[in-house]
Amino acid sequence: MINLSVADPYQEACHNLLFATTFNSYGGLKVLLPGLLANVARAGEKLHVRLAAEIRAAVAEAGGKVTFAALEKMELAKSVVWESLRLDPPVKFQYGHAKTDLLVESHDGVFQVKQGEMLFGYQPCATKDARVFGPTAREFVGDRFVGEEGRKLLKYVYWSNGRETEDPSLDNKQCPGKNFVVQVARLFLVELFLRYDTFSAEVGTELLGAEVVFTAVTRATSGPATE
Repeated sequence: MINLSVADPYQEACHNLLFATTFNSYGGLKVLLPGLLANVARAGEKLHVRLAAEIRAAVAEAGGKVTFAALEKMELAKSVVWESLRLDPPVKFQYGHAKTDLLVESHDGVFQVKQGEMLFGYQPCATKDARVFGPTAREFVGDRFVGEEGRKLLKYVYWSNGRETEDPSLDNKQCPGKNFVVQVARLFLVELFLRYDTFSAEVGTELLGAEVVFTAVTRATSGPATE
C-alpha cells in the first residue's frame, strides 16, 4: 500500500508513479495497441506474410528466444510500429506557454510568438504532412521507414512530443516512456505473428480510438519454438 502522507518529494514521486501506471501505461496502450492492430489488419495478408517471416527468422537466429537483440533486427516490424504512431499518434494535442520569445517556422512562413503566449498543436497536421511523406501521407505504408532512405523520415515522426530520432531528457518535454512504448508495440507484433500466419478483422471506432474484432485467424504453420 502506498502511503501518500510522507514528505513532499516522496509524495510527488508516488503521484508520478501512479500517473505513469494509470494514464501512461493503461490509457496510452489502450489507444496504441488497438490502433496498431487495426492498421495491420487493414494492410492484409501480404504484409502479414512479410512480418511473420521476418519475426520468426530473427527469433530462430536468437535460439528461439524473443530478445532485445532480435527485436532490433526486425526492421519491418519497427517500421510498422513507427508508421502506426505517425498515422495515429495516441496523444494528438500538445499545448504550453512559450518560455521565451521565439519564432515558429512552417513551410510557407515564420510566426512570432511572445513569451507567455499559449501554443497549441494538433499533431497529425505535422505527421500527415504531404510535403514530407508524399501522396501517401494519409495512408498506412508498413515499410515506409525501412532502409536508409526510410530511416531519414524518422525525424518527422513526432508522436512522443519530440522527434523519433531524439530521446527524452530533463531539458525537453518528450514522453519519458517513448522507447518503452515502441518496444511494447514491437513485442505485440512479435507475439501475434509467432502464433498466427495471418488474420482478418472488422475495424470500427470507439471513444478512445479503434475497435478491432477478429473474424478469422490462421495458426502459424512454421516457426521457432519460443520461450
